[in-house]
Amino acid sequence: MALVAALLTLVGCATSPTGRKQLMLVSNQKMSQLGVEAFSAMGKKGKFAQAPREQAYATCVAQSLIAVLPPRWRNQNWEVRIIDDDSANAFALPGGRIGVNRGMFKIATSQDQLATVLGHELSHVVARHGAERMSDNMAVQGAVLAGTLYGASRGNDAGRTMAALGLGAEVGILLPFSRTQEAEADTLGQRYMAEAGFDPRAAVALWQKMENKSGGKMPAFLSTHPAPDNRARTLARKAQQLLPVYRKARANGHQPHCSLQPQSASRDT
Repeated sequence: MALVAALLTLVGCATSPTGRKQLMLVSNQKMSQLGVEAFSAMGKKGKFAQAPREQAYATCVAQSLIAVLPPRWRNQNWEVRIIDDDSANAFALPGGRIGVNRGMFKIATSQDQLATVLGHELSHVVARHGAERMSDNMAVQGAVLAGTLYGASRGNDAGRTMAALGLGAEVGILLPFSRTQEAEADTLGQRYMAEAGFDPRAAVALWQKMENKSGGKMPAFLSTHPAPDNRARTLARKAQQLLPVYRKARANGHQPHCSLQPQSASRDT
């Protein structure tokens, strides 16, 4: 198993925007293809809502954020669609596709709060988290197979070995990586929203509302998201650090005016 892990690490090592080392076995081109195909499939299944006001609003927020992304992502042709779903959710896909559920507008009730959500989702794309998770799964599958073959050679039951290794890999490797990715998307997304002229303090209120909406809490060690209390404290601390970035962005002309109303209300800086 050590040999499999070593080989996988050698063939695909990358660095995230925060400097974290990543296993990367899937190309940007492949991920973009998969993202576009998945989005197209949603359209063919009738998932997209005819919601011009919501789409214009979400596009306004998204484009303000996209304008401050690194060039590779900023120069893509992005498409925003509203998903006919009452749950509070949104996503961004490689290949320049963004979906926002109808239900998200009931939770993210200001442009700053919607920017929190979309900044977070865009950060998953910029940090190549989808490709990283696919790569992690490929690595785990290879390690599980190697461990199963080794166990069988030692006289162990192959099925039980596979099950034990699979569970251990999921709890010990895949979910912790997911928590790391979520925290990284929080960090990047909050910075992007500040650089785009959205108030980074809105991130705290948004995630608190999301937590209240979701109800019960999963144990932190099995959750795919950072523990809610830690998340709120971290976002609040970083919001204060990002206020100078936000104010400088506003002074330099990054003053988004996105609204579901016919005319955008003026905002304090």
